[in-house]
Amino acid sequence: MTVTGSDIVELDRIAVCEALRVVGLARDADWERDTPCAGWSLRRLVAHMTAQHLGFAAAARGAGLEAAYWREPEDMDEPARVHRMAATAALTAFAEPGATEREFALPELGGSFPGRLAVGFHFIDYVVHAWDVAAALGVGLELSDDVLAAALAQARRVHAGPALPGPGYAIAPAQDVTRG
Repeated sequence: MTVTGSDIVELDRIAVCEALRVVGLARDADWERDTPCAGWSLRRLVAHMTAQHLGFAAAARGAGLEAAYWREPEDMDEPARVHRMAATAALTAFAEPGATEREFALPELGGSFPGRLAVGFHFIDYVVHAWDVAAALGVGLELSDDVLAAALAQARRVHAGPALPGPGYAIAPAQDVTRG
């Protein structure tokens, strides 16, 4: 499956919108629930997601090396609202003409990457994190088989690239999965 720059932006938009939908289902009592992310409450996961949106939006505009954009917000009293604002910033930045042709500085990944690849990283992240939120809330994820297949193909391309730096790196090595 070959994914063009406009395709990856659309796939990312779909994944981000699904993440927004499931985050929007959380109620006040849900924010301290555990998530599949070891040691993270739902509030902490959504803070991370918010920071990633803001960091990637900054990277799309040439400011990815500015650490302030990658910090989790201190005020997470209204996680869904804060997350929605950050998601809008990322979607808007990715939709700008030429965004996928620019270099994105992504400090967590150790360098700069072509925009299409960087948006692909964001896409994978939001498919995974949408699932994390849905699992924490006990709700279903509404992503089509085509979107999930594109995410898997994108993840395989990431793991087919240069060796990953190791423990603590933002992307873990591929794992063997057995069907049960």
